[in-house]
This record gives sequence, C-alpha cells and structure tokens, in this order.
Amino acid sequence: MSAHENSTAPKPVISATGLFTPEDSISNRELVDSFNAFVERHNAAHADAIAAGEMEALTPSSVEFIEKASGIKSRHVMNKAPLIDPEIMEPRHEPRGNDELSLMAEIGVAAAREALEKAGRDPADVDAVLCAASNMQRPYPAMAIEIQQALGIDGFAFDMNVACSSATFGIQTAADYVRAGHAKSVLVVSPEITSGHLNWRDRDSHFIFGDVATAVLVEDASIAPPAHWEILGTRLKTVFSNNIRNNFGFLNRAEPETIGSDDKLFVQEGRKVFKEVVPMVAEMIVTEAQRLSIDPARLRRLWLHQANAGMNRLIAQRVLGQEASEDESPTVLDTYGNTSSAGSIIAFHLNHEDLEAGDTGLICSFGAGYSAGAVFVRRSA
Repeated sequence: MSAHENSTAPKPVISATGLFTPEDSISNRELVDSFNAFVERHNAAHADAIAAGEMEALTPSSVEFIEKASGIKSRHVMNKAPLIDPEIMEPRHEPRGNDELSLMAEIGVAAAREALEKAGRDPADVDAVLCAASNMQRPYPAMAIEIQQALGIDGFAFDMNVACSSATFGIQTAADYVRAGHAKSVLVVSPEITSGHLNWRDRDSHFIFGDVATAVLVEDASIAPPAHWEILGTRLKTVFSNNIRNNFGFLNRAEPETIGSDDKLFVQEGRKVFKEVVPMVAEMIVTEAQRLSIDPARLRRLWLHQANAGMNRLIAQRVLGQEASEDESPTVLDTYGNTSSAGSIIAFHLNHEDLEAGDTGLICSFGAGYSAGAVFVRRSA
C-alpha cells in the first residue's frame, strides 16, 4: 500500500452521541416502600404455609441494602405507576397498532435525532442503522429497520444483541463498515426498556435496571465535524456463562405453565459475575491498550459500563494502577441505574465535553454472555 493510499483510507470516528431519558423516575425509597408492601401482603396471605415450614417468608428490602449492593439511588422508567403498585409490579404500556411507531423505536429515534443534530447531519446522509440492545420489543421486523424508516434513512439496518455489551459491539461493527468502505455514516442506536425483563418482585435484583435510549454516530473522519473522537482501536471478547440469563422466548409458547417463571426474566449469580468478569475485563483492556501502544495508566477517562459501583472501582483500579477519581471514571449509575448496553454511552455522553484535544479515553461495557467490548478513543479538537 502506498503512502497516499494509506493516508486516504477511511478512518472511523465518533461524530456525536444522543440520549433519551424518560420523564418518570423511581427513587430507592419509593421502590422499597412498594416492595415491602408486596412482601407484607405475600407473607400475610401465606402465613399458615410459612408457619408450617412449607414456604419461606419473603424478606423486606431497604434503601441501605440497595445502595450498598449496587450504588444505585434512582432509575428512570417509561411508566412508573404500575411498577410501584404492589398489586401489579410489572410494566404496563398502551398497545400500539402495527401502523404506529413502536415504543422501542420511538425512544431510539429520539436519541438518534439528537446525535444527528449535534453532528449537523441530515438523516439522508446516513448509510446504515444498527439497533444494538439487550431486549428487543419483537423478533421481527427488525427494530433497526423501523428506526431507519422513521428517520428517513436510505441504505440498510439490522438488530444485534450481545446483552450489556451491545453498544460497544455495535460501534466496532460500524467502524469496520467505515474502514471497509461499505458505509461512511452509521447510527448505532441502543433503546433499552429494561423494566420489561426485570423481576420487580425479586429482592436481589428489583432495583438494578432503568430505561433509556442512546445513539452513537460513527463516521468516516473525512465527513465528520471537527470536534470528533477518533476510534483508535476496539476489542471484543465473549466467554459463555449461565451466570446472567433470561430464558424468555417464542419457544416458551410450548410450555405455557412456565411463562411466568422467574427464569423468563432477568436472573443472575451476582457474586460469581463479579468474581469472573472483573479480571476478564481488566485484562482485556490492558492487553488491548498495550497493543495500541497506549499506557493504560495514562488514559484520561474511563467511561465504564454502569452495572455495579464496586465492579467499576476495581476494574478502573486495575487499569489505572490506582483508585480512580470521579473525574477519571464518572458514574451515572446512581441516577440512571443499570441501563444495560446504554450505560457506558450515557457516561460518555454526559462526561466528555471538558476533555481537551489529544486526550485519550476508553468506552467499555461488559455483561451477559459473558461479553465485553472496549473502544479506545482520542479527542480531535
């Protein structure tokens, strides 16, 4: 390859990001009051069976327990009222016809429009849409194609699901399309209505997730706005594990008696996840940084997956070689909760404007699979 060919080769960058935040928010106090009311009713209704040792009494929750276990203080949701009603404790949304924009597409479009506006980009300039998220509203038609249609984008679109790592996997996929010359502008949209797969009656997990949508516009540097983020390199990793799982699917129709079972919602072995994922992710980050000739200790900022404050502290410490400050590893977990694949993108979206040209950082996510994705970036201007 000649020097001229190399200099004109497509170079993927992040031009802009977008964020949609639902208006409704549930505090830990509201969540605990609702959950404990449910526990009281359940235990009273089954008092005889509990007294006879045939059933275990449910344990109440507390604000202190939630914050110690996760670092979460509140979370945004699409529809608050039914989630904190002790008699419902499940999401409820008005059904929409096939000729109406679906709820997931609606919030994805909102985040995408903000990213496009920030980049000064018209939807007609975009070549592809990737809907990268944990829990799709339906199997098909693809959510990405519906978002593409709503935005008025020509080209192609498809869904991808790598659980909490979906957005970073989507960014690498988009960057690869740019490098290969298959697209110059790609939207990676992550609408995460995680309240739909959460078991709101489970003390160990009912506080974890929140709803949100993010968008990342990945483009060739030749058309990107001056203030963009060069994608220096990416690394993806998967290792199969059952420690985070959701067994819901269309094949469950053959087992109607199991549809309401707990394993058709989010379930995890939290301690095992912590023990196994932290070293895997830290090692991946350090190894890839070294391959890119980046000193991990000199990364200006880490925008990590917002799942658990303790995990983030330990991963950041292993990468930086020291306890990370809030400036070095910002947190949005406290007010957004775990928003699955969108978490690291929210952290980036809300905490990057103060960085200077030449500063390097890392967008990293990790979750079920196990899956992990790392995107190393450098501010251009």
